[in-house]
Amino acid sequence: MTDVRTRSLVSAALFAALTFIATYMIRIPTPGTGGYIHPGDAFVILSGVFLGPVYGFCAAGIGSALADILGGYFFYAPVTFLIKGIIGLISGLIFKNNALKIKTDRAKLILSGLFASLFVALGYFAFEVFVYGPGAAASIPANLIQGLSGLIISNLLFPVLRPLTKQKPS
Repeated sequence: MTDVRTRSLVSAALFAALTFIATYMIRIPTPGTGGYIHPGDAFVILSGVFLGPVYGFCAAGIGSALADILGGYFFYAPVTFLIKGIIGLISGLIFKNNALKIKTDRAKLILSGLFASLFVALGYFAFEVFVYGPGAAASIPANLIQGLSGLIISNLLFPVLRPLTKQKPS
């Protein structure tokens, strides 16, 4: 029992670190919004896929929020923790719970990525509309691009990372 818990904690720490690195180190500024696009959402999705909903939530939320804190976006860290954590949670639920009756892992991954794309754009918009007013809509296109790039990158990384994980998706 302790070996499984230790393995899960170490895996969550690894995915939090991968999420942080992909978010913090590779930033493409978005004109007019003050934000940036990054490939970290791929690891946010894969955190849920490989770790399950609970550890996926923690790894995705912590890695993403840490990138905001150290990257100078401290104001966004709490909302980032929630948005990215929820994406990890839902991705984990899609993979671990077959309530949707989706047969292939690739289809589950695509559904997770589509959810992530929409949730990132709508989640940040819902937060920013209270801070910036209607001008917050300017961030929607960049957030959709970020989410869709996360979907594409996670699909490329999935077959590479799957054999390396002991906890294979169902």
